[in-house]
Amino acid sequence: MTETAPSNWNLPNALTTLRIVMVPFFAWALLVDDGDSVLWRTVAWAIFVAAMITDKIDGDIARSRNLVTNFGKIADPIADKALTGMAFVGLSIIGELWWWVTVVVLLREWGITLLRFWVIRYGVMAAGSGGKLKTVLQTVALGLFILPLRHLEHPWSDIGMVVWWVAVLVMAAAVTLTVVTGVDYVVKALAVRREGRATAPRATGS
Repeated sequence: MTETAPSNWNLPNALTTLRIVMVPFFAWALLVDDGDSVLWRTVAWAIFVAAMITDKIDGDIARSRNLVTNFGKIADPIADKALTGMAFVGLSIIGELWWWVTVVVLLREWGITLLRFWVIRYGVMAAGSGGKLKTVLQTVALGLFILPLRHLEHPWSDIGMVVWWVAVLVMAAAVTLTVVTGVDYVVKALAVRREGRATAPRATGS
């Protein structure tokens, strides 16, 4: 008796779709008044945190209830890349984050995504511990940068600047790990493709 595939109409996929819908609202809140509005920067931070929480929840539910679907496998990373990508670009637009950081990170993230599709016929590479730590560091750093830390008034301004420098250090660690894990992934992906091509059955002439 074959097991019925889970329907695409389920809670994890609904949460993933909600996360995608949240991206333009997050972008708008972050860019209001060129990022100078304490209120809207806080709203943007709340949306970002809510989206990250739904990412954790939908993954846990999908795995625990066997609701992993092909739609979820495609839409979930798209939702993640769209949200974090918008955060990097938006923060650079309002002058909170250096553009070179955004360019390096996005080139790595989207490049690895394309590479994953390139080698998928030869094997699937699960995210390693370094990749997971990279994601955590990126998320924490982005969350801190989204907060209006440099726009706080006395007596909170000094605390805001201390936290901002913490954000800089976390982002530096995230960028370093992003590059290192990116290079490691390329090496492993090429090895998977090479091994897959070597073991693939060859067509013989009649």
